[in-house]
Amino acid sequence: MPVIEIDLPTIEEMVETPRETILDRVPMIGADVERIDGETAYIEFFPNRPDLFSIEGVARALKGFLGIETGLPIYNVKPPTTKLEIKPTVKEVRPHAVGAIVRNLNLNEKTIKTIMDLQEDLHWGLGRDRKKVSIGIHDLKHLEPPFTYQAVNPDTHPFKPLDHNQKMTPHEILKKHEKGQKYQEIIKDAEKYPIITDSTNQVLSFPPIINSQLTEVNTTTKEVFIDVTGTQKHSIEKALNIMVTALSERNGEIEKIELTGTKNQTTPNLKPTKRQINHQEIQKLIGNQITPEQAVKALQKMRYQAKNQQNQITVKVPSYRADILHDWDIIEDIAIGYGYQNIQPELPNTPGIGSSHPTEELGDKLRNIMTGLGYNEAMTLTLTNKQETQKIKQPTKNPVKIQNPISTDHTILRETILPKLIQILKLNRHRDLPQKIFEYGECFHNQENQIKECRHLTAIAIGRKMNYSQIKSHTETILRELDLNYQIKPKKQGPYIPGRAAKITINNQKIGEFGEIHPEIIQKHELNHPITTLEIEPEKIPKNQKNQ
Repeated sequence: MPVIEIDLPTIEEMVETPRETILDRVPMIGADVERIDGETAYIEFFPNRPDLFSIEGVARALKGFLGIETGLPIYNVKPPTTKLEIKPTVKEVRPHAVGAIVRNLNLNEKTIKTIMDLQEDLHWGLGRDRKKVSIGIHDLKHLEPPFTYQAVNPDTHPFKPLDHNQKMTPHEILKKHEKGQKYQEIIKDAEKYPIITDSTNQVLSFPPIINSQLTEVNTTTKEVFIDVTGTQKHSIEKALNIMVTALSERNGEIEKIELTGTKNQTTPNLKPTKRQINHQEIQKLIGNQITPEQAVKALQKMRYQAKNQQNQITVKVPSYRADILHDWDIIEDIAIGYGYQNIQPELPNTPGIGSSHPTEELGDKLRNIMTGLGYNEAMTLTLTNKQETQKIKQPTKNPVKIQNPISTDHTILRETILPKLIQILKLNRHRDLPQKIFEYGECFHNQENQIKECRHLTAIAIGRKMNYSQIKSHTETILRELDLNYQIKPKKQGPYIPGRAAKITINNQKIGEFGEIHPEIIQKHELNHPITTLEIEPEKIPKNQKNQ
């Protein structure tokens, strides 16, 4: 989760409240004060609230929560004087773009750092590490509008990228520049690369990789052009709204730009969205003690506009709130605004006494076995995509597809846990070896149009001494601890080195497999040491199966 640096004297001035009160109340809006270092507080916020990823957003929320300035924030937006043309050539690589201009800025080193930190946190929180959303912030004084967003040949349009004094083409940036090397996977396979230029053909940005040194923001910057590009229109619009409203809290003047080309419109759109919340639904989720009037007051504290008419609450949601997907999200804010400490806890009227499910009892036993073997437990997302499984030579057969995926990374439900555990190894390749992790989690299989949910036990280990004998020993330990009568037979297919893999069967029915991962797959994931893995489907074990 993002940790935001909050300058305490600045937020005291913005909220007009002593720091002691701020630090006492900020956890109540969904945050955790990690530490205080001199005049700086480090506060961790939940990733579902990207509007709180800056001191400006935190101050805005606190002013409402403390009753200093309640209700919907109003932002004056000037009509457009600048155009951004979106060429059809970007459709195949990064199809969407929006933008805005903010004028009358008064920046110093602290505010610039705050803006850049917000930009990077949005890249992570909304942008899936720039894959879905990337943001460029440009000093306007060296530019000549109108602007053009287009896809070009990778070996044309050289420019000086940030932190570099030599002109480079987009293709050279991917090979030589630090940011290019880090984010090249996003676009390197495209035939053409996206860039933004002004009317004199100066390059402003090479999204989602790097901005031009020409437009670098500094303490003399008074006006900025903000571009947001990506693969999903809704997400880039929300990211733009968060950026411009944060700058507006610093007395910046927001000005729309006109988008032309694929579809004419103006951005940003800061109009609030409207929802209707039934008071009975609020009572059902929170409790009978909250009246409609109290719900309205709580919403105003959370910076909504709210009005009650015959127990139907009309709510206007601020344009910068990217987390409001369902009425229940608003009801959660009602509970926060009302104060969890004011809600009286009650025991649910549920008859009977709970007991553990056999699946969980088996899971507890497997966890004890795995920790005894020196493995650490991991928990990963059940959502994945076809490319992730193809990388380990386990293509999906008939996956359970997500009807309206919000990301290209999460389009299907997983059939195997192995790709997720390899990703964890990749993220931790700078850590000491050996590393041994496991997960006992849900997988989904589409069988004759019937979706079956089952649990898999998957383990993976990386280190210099990992080999077939090691993983075979661990697998047999698990099977013996479960007191099973099993057979181990050779396995030819899968992500393994030929001759160093096997399947586990009981009564000629396969219940799992194990082996040593092929070096080709190890190199694809930028790992440099032997890897072993096992995967068992405990639900396939026949009942009352005992070792003779």
